[in-house]
Amino acid sequence: MGNILEEGSALNLDFSKLEKIAACAPGVIPAVAQDVDTGTVLMVGYVNEIALQTAMSEKVAVFWSTSRNELWIKGASSGDFLELIEVRVNCEQNSLLYLVRPRGTGVCHTRDASGKSRPSCYYRVLTEGGLQHSPNEPRWK
Repeated sequence: MGNILEEGSALNLDFSKLEKIAACAPGVIPAVAQDVDTGTVLMVGYVNEIALQTAMSEKVAVFWSTSRNELWIKGASSGDFLELIEVRVNCEQNSLLYLVRPRGTGVCHTRDASGKSRPSCYYRVLTEGGLQHSPNEPRWK
């Protein structure tokens, strides 16, 4: 079941993530995917112009994979697509909000104890003792 970074209780935040992204994937901005029906924040990815244009034309959440340096249509390999309902732009025009409707069995690439894709990438809570799996982890209807 996953690795220590993804399942463990030790806090190991990657404060150098944006430096790494700037070095390998210039010209991207963050994009938050939020469930339009529940308000649950599902994930954060990065978008360049190609990803945004593809998302708008295909009506699904599309990101730029900063680890693979390629276009990433969320759900293309897993089947867990995020139907794109609306795209919002923040006041400074340096981040996006994808309002989406999940179409699949989960969102996150990690799996819960039953082996199902988690419905959100935000499944742990930061406490004084480290990370704990949230007892209020969102569940799909």
